[in-house]
Amino acid sequence: MPDIIQLLPDAVANQIAAGEVVQRPASAVKELLENSIDAGATEIQLIVKDAGKTLIQVIDNGCGMSETDARLSFERHATSKIRKADELFHIKTKGFRGEAMASIAAIAHVELKTRLRENELGTKIRIAGSEVEIQEPCATPAGTSISIKNLFFNTPARRNFLKSDSVEMRHIIEEFERVALAHPDVAFKAVHNNSELFNLKESALRQRIVNVFGTKYNERLVPVSEPTAIVQVKGFIGKPEFAKRTRGEQYFFVNNRFIKSTYLNHAVTSAFNELISRGSHPSYFLYLSVDPSTIDVNIHPTKTEIKFTEERSIYAIIHSAVKNSLGKYNISPSLDFEQEDVFNVAPMPKNVEVGPPESKDFDFNPFETSASKSFQSSKSQSAGHSFPKGWEELYAISKSRDSQEVIFDKDRDDSPSMGMEESRPVFQLHLRYILTSIKSGLVIVDQQRAHERVLFENALKSLDHQGSHSQQQLFAQSVELSSGDCALLGDLKDDLYKLGFTINDFGKNTVVVNGIPADAADMPVQELLENMIEQYKNTAGDVETGSRERLAKSMARSMSAKAGKKLSRTEMLDLLDKLFACSQPQAAPNGKPTMLTFTLDELNHKFKA
Repeated sequence: MPDIIQLLPDAVANQIAAGEVVQRPASAVKELLENSIDAGATEIQLIVKDAGKTLIQVIDNGCGMSETDARLSFERHATSKIRKADELFHIKTKGFRGEAMASIAAIAHVELKTRLRENELGTKIRIAGSEVEIQEPCATPAGTSISIKNLFFNTPARRNFLKSDSVEMRHIIEEFERVALAHPDVAFKAVHNNSELFNLKESALRQRIVNVFGTKYNERLVPVSEPTAIVQVKGFIGKPEFAKRTRGEQYFFVNNRFIKSTYLNHAVTSAFNELISRGSHPSYFLYLSVDPSTIDVNIHPTKTEIKFTEERSIYAIIHSAVKNSLGKYNISPSLDFEQEDVFNVAPMPKNVEVGPPESKDFDFNPFETSASKSFQSSKSQSAGHSFPKGWEELYAISKSRDSQEVIFDKDRDDSPSMGMEESRPVFQLHLRYILTSIKSGLVIVDQQRAHERVLFENALKSLDHQGSHSQQQLFAQSVELSSGDCALLGDLKDDLYKLGFTINDFGKNTVVVNGIPADAADMPVQELLENMIEQYKNTAGDVETGSRERLAKSMARSMSAKAGKKLSRTEMLDLLDKLFACSQPQAAPNGKPTMLTFTLDELNHKFKA
C-alpha cells in the first residue's frame, strides 16, 4: 500500500491557520492593532472601507522593521516576541505565536510599508495569497503601515458567510474599543468610509472611558483600587442605578490584555446583590496586574481566555474591592445606629428658663380665615364643645361597585369569544396576572407576555405594510449612545421609521429623536432606545430569526407593561380583547405561554379532593 500521508503546502497550511486566527474583518483589525502596540507606537490610526471587506489599514509610529524582518514577518511561526519555550510563561506582549501576518497574507492582498527610525529608506512588500509579488525600498514615514485589501478573495465560501456591513462594523468597533481602553496612554483614530468614528487623545483612564462611551459615563463611574501581593485591581465600576437589563459595558483586562471570564464576572455581579434589580447587569472596567508566570494566555487562538494559578484568591479580592468601593463612595445603604436625626436638637442657650405656655387654644387652626373663625366660634359656643359629632364616620371604608363586580356578577352571561360586554368580571392579581371568566371556566393571563404578543404582531404589521403611528415630540431630544449602537441605529433607520421612530441628524455618538411610537408616548426616550438596542443585540445569536422579526421582538419587549404595573379595568379589558384578536394569542414572542385555562370540571375536581 503506498504512503498516503504528506506534508501540506505552506499556502494550504496558512489558509487553515487563517480559519482560526482570522474569522472576520474584526479579527484582522485586532491582530494589526496589537502588533502596533507591541511595536511601541504612541499614535495608531485605523482606516476601514466597507466594514473591512474592501480595506483595512493600520498606520502607526512604532519602531518599524528592517528589510529582513519585514520579509520574515509573513512566515509562519516567525516572531520577535519569544526565543525559547520558557518565555511562554512570562509573556508581556500582545502577540507571540507568529501566525497572524502569515494567516492574513494567505487570504488577502497585503501591502506593508515600514521603516526604522534610524534609516532613511524603508521597505515595501506586496503579498497576495502567500505569494510575494513585490519587495523593494520605498520612502515612508518611520513606523509601519499595513493595508489589507479584498479579505477572503481566494476563499469565497468564507466571504459569503460574512454578515452585513453594519454587523461587521460593530465587531470592528468592539475590537477597537477593547484595545483603546487597554492603552489610554496611546492616541487612537478610527475612520470608516471617510467618516471619523473616534479621535482619542492620550489621556487618563477615566477620560478614555468617557471619550469612548460618551460624557454621560463621567457621572456613572465609581473608582476601584485594591493593591495586594497576588493581584492589583484598579479601574471603575458603574453605579447601581445605571445597571442595564442586558450585559452592557463589562471589561476585564489582565496585564492590559482584554479577557473574558464568567467566573470573575460573577465576583463583580455578586457584589451588587440587593443594589440592583434581578436580571440587571452592572458596568465595569477592571484592570488586573498579575505576575505573568501565574497565568497562561496560550489556551485560545484569540487569547481572550486565560488561566490563573490563584483563581479563587483573585475572585475574592475582586469581590472585596468592588464591595469596598460601593461602600466607600456611599453607594451601598448604611445605617447610623448612634444617632437619629429626629432627636438631633440643638441645646438651649444658657440662663434661659423653660416654662409652660401661658394659654392653650385647642381650637387653633392656622388655615382658618377670619370669617370661618367667627362662624366656628359661634357654632362651638352654641354646641358647647369644639369637636363635631359623628367624626368617626369620616374613616369608614366604602366599597365601589367596580371592586364588587370584579368578583361577583350574577347576571353575566359567558360567551366562547370572551364576550364584549362591559359587565364581565376582570381582576388583577399581584400586579402581574389578569383573571377573568370564560364560558368553559377561568383564564389567567400574564400581562407582560400578553402585551408583548400584541406589540409584536402590531410591529410586524407595521414593518410589512405602510408603517405605524408616531407621536411627535414637542422638543427634539438628543440621545447619546456608543459608536457601535449609533452604527446599529443607522442600519435599522428605515425599519425604525416604519415602527414610528423619527430619528435624524446622526452625529458622533449622538442621535436626535423627533418622534416615537404612539404606544410609547409615556416612556423616556433614552431608556426606550437603550433597552430596544440591547434587546436587539441580545438576540444576535438567533440565526433562525430575521432582522425584522428580531427588531419587532426587541421593541415589544422594551415597550410591554411590566409585572408590577397597576392596570385599570378598562386597560385590562382592552389588553384581553387585543390579545384574543392576535393570530397566536397563546404564546409570547419568545414562545412562553401567555395564559393558563382552567375548566369548570377541573375546578370542581379540585374542590372535591
